[in-house]
Amino acid sequence: MKILICPGMHSSVLTEGFIAGLRRSPELFSVFPADQYPSYSPHHILNFFDSIDSVLIIAFSAGVVGAIATARIWQRQGVRIAGFIAIDGWGVPLAGEFPIHRVSHDQFTHWSSLMLGGNAAHFYADPAVDHLTLWHSPETVLGRIEPSNRIVSAATFIGELIEHYTLD
Repeated sequence: MKILICPGMHSSVLTEGFIAGLRRSPELFSVFPADQYPSYSPHHILNFFDSIDSVLIIAFSAGVVGAIATARIWQRQGVRIAGFIAIDGWGVPLAGEFPIHRVSHDQFTHWSSLMLGGNAAHFYADPAVDHLTLWHSPETVLGRIEPSNRIVSAATFIGELIEHYTLD
């Protein structure tokens, strides 16, 4: 199984911080080069990643737009979408026949985004943090998992999802 990261439109240094904050080997991840191609474009994402049988997708901000469309196309093509983690994909409708988790930088974004989809456990920062802080330093962001109300860091929540889906 591949773990794909689809960043937003920002410096790649922030994505490097995200991976470091997860405390996992960078070799586990295939990162879409959002500094070279638009991360909101499923066409570009589909052309960049090839020969995938099973995938866990982690997307941030504008990357959520392209990644959810890509996941739905891949699923129709027979690719197994193990899970989809949408980090601050505010305003992006999320639907699919696979587990979809939302991770939000504050409770309002969390609450208002849930109306647009998501069908699995979610996380929101509490106290609220800046949008980019959630991406570049997930290990420093505390918050709540719903529905359990357990308090953990964003990195812990995402790491638990990675473990769950890669052992699946």
